[in-house]
Amino acid sequence: MKPDTRTWLVRGTLLAAALIAALLAWQQLRPAADDGSFVTGNGRIEAVEVDVAAKLAGRVAEILVNEGDFVKAGQVIARMDTRAIDAQLAQARAQVANAKSAKQTALAMVAQRKADAAMAEALLVQRKSELDVARKTEARSRALLADRATSAQQADEDAARARNAGASVSVAQAQIAAAKAAIGAAEAQVAQAQAGIDAAVAVVERLATELEDGVLRAPRSGRVQYRVVQPGEVVGSGGKVVSLVDISDVYMSFFLPEMAAGRVALGSEVRIVLDAARQFVIPAQVSYVASVAQFTPKTVETRSERQKMVFRVKARIAPELLQKYPEQVKTGLPGMAHLRLDAARPWPDELQVRLP
Repeated sequence: MKPDTRTWLVRGTLLAAALIAALLAWQQLRPAADDGSFVTGNGRIEAVEVDVAAKLAGRVAEILVNEGDFVKAGQVIARMDTRAIDAQLAQARAQVANAKSAKQTALAMVAQRKADAAMAEALLVQRKSELDVARKTEARSRALLADRATSAQQADEDAARARNAGASVSVAQAQIAAAKAAIGAAEAQVAQAQAGIDAAVAVVERLATELEDGVLRAPRSGRVQYRVVQPGEVVGSGGKVVSLVDISDVYMSFFLPEMAAGRVALGSEVRIVLDAARQFVIPAQVSYVASVAQFTPKTVETRSERQKMVFRVKARIAPELLQKYPEQVKTGLPGMAHLRLDAARPWPDELQVRLP
């Protein structure tokens, strides 16, 4: 046999042995046939987005964060130009002071009118005493006149004094009525002044609230995704200033066919593998399964058509895990979600949790 022929035979034998070895290895390592214990779906990483917006229309004075910054709940994000509100607030506080001064004046007037009423009542007592004396004197004069012990002129004078005393009593009674009416009017002025105080205080509180609303704070912790406007721009009521992403509420949305979605329970385990980082396997749990199918044909008649119905599923990543990797959390990344339908089946080696 020629050397070239022997060389080709040796090479062929080695190649056949390599193919046989590869076939045997593939048979040993290939995954088991799909028995319906696992189902997959493709989706994208999403997170809850929160807009920090201006409650009232106005000019943005300053923005204190940049895109990509991490913020805490309650942290000041931006400030609106509130100079006009500051001026209105100063005016409202001055009105409160004026209303309080008016109330003090009205209270002093009430005290004065009550003193006048007390004086009028004391005068009435005096006038009644004088009237009583005058009537007794008039009675004695009439008796003496009947006995011709006094003159008719004296009797007439005593009668006139009695009538004058009666008139004085009527005047004192009228003064008491006038004093009481004055007290009522003064008390009404007090109530009016108190109402003015309440109205002015309400205006102060409203303007103080508007002033506080001019300081835009983060409603929850997260990362700044966009600066929608820049300092100096004017925004309308409800205008967005900054958009945040809550990196503690991250999930992947994917779709499953009707036959698989019907077997999914809330809390089922999911493994997420991102296209950009296939070396990592991220654990998650099913937090939502749509109750209404999507992509449903208008007419469903055959079984193959029914399989076109899909349901939206959300696999939420644990917040405790997200807190360990805040810098790595990025929304919009595509990937695959592997969902285990049979809790008794172990996860295959390639879907064991692997984190950075």
